[in-house]
Amino acid sequence: MSNNESFIDEVNEEVRRDQLFTYIRKYGWIAALTVTGLVGATAWTEYQSAQTRAAEQAAGDAIFDALEQNEWADRQAAFAQLPPSVMSLLMTGAAAQEAGDTAASADAFNALANLDGARQVYRDLGAFKALLANAENLSTDERIAGFQNLAAPGATFALLAKEQIAVAQLEAGDAEAALATLREISGDATVTQGLRNRVEGLIVALGGDASQ
Repeated sequence: MSNNESFIDEVNEEVRRDQLFTYIRKYGWIAALTVTGLVGATAWTEYQSAQTRAAEQAAGDAIFDALEQNEWADRQAAFAQLPPSVMSLLMTGAAAQEAGDTAASADAFNALANLDGARQVYRDLGAFKALLANAENLSTDERIAGFQNLAAPGATFALLAKEQIAVAQLEAGDAEAALATLREISGDATVTQGLRNRVEGLIVALGGDASQ
């Protein structure tokens, strides 16, 4: 390499270095701002996660504290202080049911069925359990209508809802309708073995053929 070429290379390198420093001075604040933003976003995400974990821990502790109350009145008062959530409403409904307070149980499960932000499966579970808890206060037609809302194809509790529809149909004296509903359940490809056994037992008890 000649001296001229070496000199030109050194000049070009110096020019590139000057350009780089110029860009850094001119646009470096963008990089700094980006880094600061990333660090801030990460810190904020970690803070929110910590807050969420703390809130969940506190809610869990409050539920367990409520369950430790021996008297239903004390337990009910403790549950009433909890913010509505899937877990707290399920626990409230179950505890009320255990204590024989069907009205409080139905209220808790209905609240779950209408809980904003809850996944549909939990809302459906609340509606299903509310109908069961309040069965004594509903006519057979009301029960059938309520469970039919949960018996749509593909719904999580569709087959269990149909089982309750069959029970209500039997109570209403419509054995033929009940048999038809029971056969629908038995013939469903998604039915569990336990439910199939119960359904086929009812079919036989009603004088029907479980193999149809």
